Formats: sequence, structure tokens, C-alpha cells
Amino acid sequence: MKKVLFVIAISILLIASCTVKNQESISVKYIDDPHSYSQPNQAVITHLDLDIDVDFNQRIISGMASYKIDNNNSSEIILDSKNLDIMKVLANGKETEYSLGEHDEILGQALTISITNRTKNISIYYKTTDKTEALQWLDPQQTADKIHPFLFTQGEPIYTRTWIPIQDTPQVRLTYNATVRVPSELMSVMSAVNPKEKSETGEYDFIMPQAISPYLIALAVGDIDYRAVSNRTGIYAERSMIDKVHYEFSDLEEMLIVAEKLYGNYPWEQYDVIVLPPSFPMGGMENPRLTFATPTIIAGDKSLTSLIVHELAHSWSGNLVTNAGWDDFWLNEGFTVYSELRIMEALYGWERAEILAYLNRQLLGKTLEQFTETPDKTKLKLNLKGSNPKDGLTFIPYHKGYLFLRTLEEAVGREVFDVFINDYYQTHAFSTITTEQFIAHLNENLLEKNAIVFDTDEWIYQAGIPDNQATINKPDKLMQVEQELKHFIESNTVTKDVTTDWTTQEWIHFIGNLPKDIGNKHLVRFDKTFDFTNSTNSRIAMDWFEQAINHNYHGNNVDAKIEQFLMNIGRVWYVGTIYTAMKSNGRTEEALIIYNKARPSYHPVTVYYIDNLLGFQE
Repeated sequence: MKKVLFVIAISILLIASCTVKNQESISVKYIDDPHSYSQPNQAVITHLDLDIDVDFNQRIISGMASYKIDNNNSSEIILDSKNLDIMKVLANGKETEYSLGEHDEILGQALTISITNRTKNISIYYKTTDKTEALQWLDPQQTADKIHPFLFTQGEPIYTRTWIPIQDTPQVRLTYNATVRVPSELMSVMSAVNPKEKSETGEYDFIMPQAISPYLIALAVGDIDYRAVSNRTGIYAERSMIDKVHYEFSDLEEMLIVAEKLYGNYPWEQYDVIVLPPSFPMGGMENPRLTFATPTIIAGDKSLTSLIVHELAHSWSGNLVTNAGWDDFWLNEGFTVYSELRIMEALYGWERAEILAYLNRQLLGKTLEQFTETPDKTKLKLNLKGSNPKDGLTFIPYHKGYLFLRTLEEAVGREVFDVFINDYYQTHAFSTITTEQFIAHLNENLLEKNAIVFDTDEWIYQAGIPDNQATINKPDKLMQVEQELKHFIESNTVTKDVTTDWTTQEWIHFIGNLPKDIGNKHLVRFDKTFDFTNSTNSRIAMDWFEQAINHNYHGNNVDAKIEQFLMNIGRVWYVGTIYTAMKSNGRTEEALIIYNKARPSYHPVTVYYIDNLLGFQE
């Protein structure tokens, strides 16, 4: 009997041992990411518990980050850290040894923590510093309401490591909970389940139940209000902006319904948008459950809301199916632009979507010209080893990626391609994917299945645009715009009558097609009639200012307005366009004078780009 009991006991132990081993083993095979020190095949984070205080007086975040980990019998776990003050590290609740590696200007430092094969969790006590690139602290005067300060983060591509020690590679997916304490007059929101009203104590608890990549962990703190659009959509904004924003994004629910019809059930339960102060460096950022958006898209007529559709489309391409590394960034953005335009077409008709596609194609053409001397930057699959992955976030992955997918759609037919796209999203849901894995999926599930011969390698691994590209014909509305522009110039007369119903996109085309040799008298007449210089539409203003610089136009106090624009807006694309025009037209010294004044109000992402563009040195 004892022998039987012994055998049973041993069997139980073996089963238990196997169970533990299976629980601790790492089932995902991670690729080597040149932009992360982490070695997730050895030990990987699966869940984050964040407990932090936001101090506006000292401009730091401090607290504790605790992690659940899967350990592949490793004696250490490596996290990414950049410009953080690490004070103490625990493993299974007891202090453990840790070390910070040599500082790299791009990557920061490897945070190596000693663990055992029994370690299930680690905790890090830390605080941010004044060099934290993800955070932008805003004084009250930099906000819309100008009463209280504001804070927001930007994690993409590798900035999350500058405010949370983390395995900062997109292939590591984790759930997270957070407790955030802020001044009681402010509200805190995250890329998580969010509050709808302020807490009296200033303490907020967050849950993010779906596993996301670290660059999608986001935080915003400010004097903001919430207003619902539907039972699962809504907007956050400062009080003076809330009505405008609510009107501008009143189609959120319709956008979501259309997206679901195309790509399946929305996987994140709630879809909200927060409009941030104008220094936000991006047009939008697709943080799950809570898109971060620039106020530059608030045009008053919903004409720039395709950006919100773009961020919504990221709910499937990017957030649900994520690029494994930043060399594969086109998988995030090319699919998103494609999905965005399909949603726009279903919402507002073929013509409006095709206008956007045509303007995007023109933008792609300009981008290709900029990379004439660096053609490798026009490949979809990049090699960014040794470079800041931010350098790969150009218009190429967006618009060449879209063109590739549109060409595929035309090759197989939309009905077949829709089935493929949906299968792609569902097959790879809540996972990351490399370009090579995508090609294998494409070959097996689309090309071979439908006996289609298609040179995928040429599109992905070669520079430029292949000859078999889909043709995006100029929509009639844009042809009419060109005709009116020609008529205005030839007749020396300008009338508003024919432009009454023009959308922002038509004005973009009008301004963008001003002849290179157009005379100053015409610019004066256009500006007098349409008052482009004083436009409240930020996109129209940007395009007009670029043309004013290119054509040496100085009327209507435009130079002062350009400086004001650069001082008040931090969106990389917009300010980068203006500074580039100034540099190209021999006005670099003037640009540097303005930039020196504006630079303190720009987010570090914007600073990085403009510093390199203008050769700025402190």
C-alpha cells in the first residue's frame, strides 16, 4: 500500500511539475528586435500593475511598476529603461540585485534584474526625470482653457521605456492595471477602461483586460470633460472645446458600425477620442479604447475626420494585429490606410474616399522625390538597425503600403480580397506578425488559393513603386478645381461663387496646384478673396503657408502668421512642412530664430525631427 501511495505521490508531483513548467514556459518565439534590450525568449512580462503619482510641481511621475512574468528557466530578466531613476527592485517581494547597462542615445539602458526559475513577479520603484521623452508637461497657457496644467504621453515607437521600465518591443503583449493619483481638479485617462467624471480625491483606477504592445500604454491628465456620442463612443476635451469636438466627432458610432460590417466585431468594447492641446506631435495616436487626437483636425465641418477613421481602423490593423518590429511598420499603417478608405467609402461615398486616395498618392509622390538620394527608405520592409525607429515613420509605409494592398485588391477582386483581409485580422488577432509571416499568409490564403501570379517581393523589398501599381484616377471634383484655378489665372478674376461648396480636400488641391511660376499678383488676389492667411482650418493654413514661402509671397501679414502658426502648433507633419519650405528657400536662419523660440513648447518627438531638419544645436 505504501508503495502504491508512493507511486501515486510521485505521479502527482510529476504532473504538478509538468503543469508548472508549462505555465512558466514561453510558447511564443520572439524575434531579435534591434530596438530593445529585452530578451523575451528568456523571460517575458505578461501583466503590468502600475501605481504612480503625477507631480506637476516637480514634473515627474513616481511610484511602483509590478509585473507578472513567464520565466524560461532564466536567471535574469531584461527590461528597457531610458532616463529613469531606478530606486529599488523586488523579485517575489524581496529585494534583488539589478544593474543598468551602458547608456545608448537611442535605446537608453538595459535594466537587468536577477531572478530565479521560481520568480513569478518583479516590482520596480522608480521615477521619471526631466529627460523623459514620452511625457510633455504643459503650463496652463499652453492649454485651450488656460487655467490648469496638462500632461500627455506618446509611446510610439520606443518612448514608453522613458516613463515606465518595460520590455519595449511591440512583440511583447501584456495586460495592465493602473492606479494613478493626480491633483483633484484634474482628470486622468488611459488606454484602458476610463472614468466618465472626475474623482473627488484625484485617484483613478484603470483596467486594460486585452493584451497590448507597450507602445500603446498611454496616459493623459488635464482639466477635461467627457461627453458621450453613443453608449460605446464618446469624446474627452477641455471645457472650451467640448461642444466643437462633440459636433466634429458626432459620427463616431456610425464609423464604428461601418467598420464592424467590414472587419468584424470591434474588439475593445469602448471607443473614445480625447482632443489634446495643440503641441501633441501626431495627427492622432491609436491608443486602444482612447484615440489621442490633435485639435488641428477640428475644422468645423467634419472635413478632416478621416483621421479619426484612420485611428479607428487601427483597432484591427496595428492594435489587434501588430507589427512585430519597427522594420515591419508598414503592416500597421498600410493596412490601416486601406481600411480607413474602405470605411470612408462606405460612410460618405466612393468619390470622397477616392479624393483622399488621390491626394495620398500625390503625397506619396512628393515623399518619393525627397528620398531620391536614399532610395532604401522607400522600401516597405526596412532595415532600421542602428537607427532611431522614428526615422522609418515616413509616409512610405502609409501610402506605398496602401497602394500595394489596393493593387492586390484589383488583382483578385474586392469580394475575394475582403474575405482575405477579414481572415488575416481574425487569424492573427491579439498577436504580432513579421513581414515574412505576412507573405507566407498572403501566398497560402490569397495568391496560391486563387492562382494569382504577383511579384510580392518587388513591392516589399525593392525601392520605388512597381509598374503594376493600381491607377488612382483624378476624381471629377478635383478636375473641376483645376479648371477653376486655370480660369482664375487666365481671366485675372476670382469669384467665390464656384467655391461655395468646396470641401477642405478641394481647397488642398487648389492650393497644391498653384503653378510654380504663378505671379505675386495672383497670390495677392487669391488671399484677398479667400483670406487663406487667416484660415482657421489648420490644414489649409499649412498648405498656403508652404506656397507663400515657395513663391516669396509676403502679403496680408503672412510672415507673422507663419511664425504664429509655428509657435502654437506642434504637429510634426505641419511644422515640418513649413520649416522644410523655409530651408529649401534659403530662409534657414529665419527658421532657426523662430524654432529657437518655439522649441520649448514642442514635444520631444517634434524636437527630434526639427533638430535634424534644421541642424539645430543647443
